[in-house]
Amino acid sequence: MNQDPNGVFLSVVIPAYNEQERIGRTLEAMIAFLKRQPYRSEILVVDDGSTDATLETASGKLQDFPHRIFKNSTNQGKGAAVKKGMLAAAGEYVLFSDADMSTPIEEVRRFIELLEKENYDCVIGSRALPQSQVEIRQGLLRENIGRIFNFFARGLSFQGISDSQCGFKCFKRDTARDLFSRQRLKGFSFDAEILYLAQRRGYRILEAPVIWRNSAQSRVRILSDPFNMFLDLLRIRWLHRS
Repeated sequence: MNQDPNGVFLSVVIPAYNEQERIGRTLEAMIAFLKRQPYRSEILVVDDGSTDATLETASGKLQDFPHRIFKNSTNQGKGAAVKKGMLAAAGEYVLFSDADMSTPIEEVRRFIELLEKENYDCVIGSRALPQSQVEIRQGLLRENIGRIFNFFARGLSFQGISDSQCGFKCFKRDTARDLFSRQRLKGFSFDAEILYLAQRRGYRILEAPVIWRNSAQSRVRILSDPFNMFLDLLRIRWLHRS
C-alpha cells in the first residue's frame, strides 16, 4: 500500500435524503472501521435536500473525524448527490456507499486490494454472483423489478454485468473524476450511465461479490421510479452520442 503521507488514501461518499433514522448508526460503524486502518481517510456526506434532521445528525457524528458535508437546497436525485461527492473527493481511492450501509464498510478492504494489486479501475459490488452473501433479501417485487431492469440495461447500456444497482462501488480517483464529470443523469439509474461510460472509455471493471443485508426503508418509489429508470436507459446513448 503506497500512499502519500500527506494525502487522503480513501474517501467515502454517502448520498443521503431524509436519513436521520439510519445515518447515525452508519457513520458510527464507518468511523470505527476507518480509525482502525493504517491510512488517512475522509467521509463526505451529500445531503440531497433533506427535510428532516439528516444534516444535523451527520454533523454531530462526524465532528471528530475528517469530513465534509454538502447540502443541496432541493432534492435533486441520488445520482446528482453521488456525483457531487465523487467529484469533491480527495482520496486516492473513492468509495460510494448507500446511507443504509446494506453492504458492510469492511468490504472496502477487498475492493482496494483488487484496485491496487489487480490494477482494476473500478470494482462494483454485486448481489447476483454465486459467491455473494445476501443475508436479508429484498421483497420479491423489488427483486424482480431489479432483475428486469438489469436485463434491459445489459442490452441498452453496459454489457456483462449482473448487478448494476448495488450501492457499493469503489474507483481510482482519476477514473472517478473522469466518469462522474461526464455523468448527466440525476436519478437512480446513474449507475447504468457510469458503467456505460466506463466500458465505452476502456476502463477495467470488476464485479465483485459482497455481503448484502437489505434495509426495508428503501428510497425507491415502487410505482414511479422504475418507470423513470427505464426511460433513462433509453436516454443514455443519446446523451453521450458524440
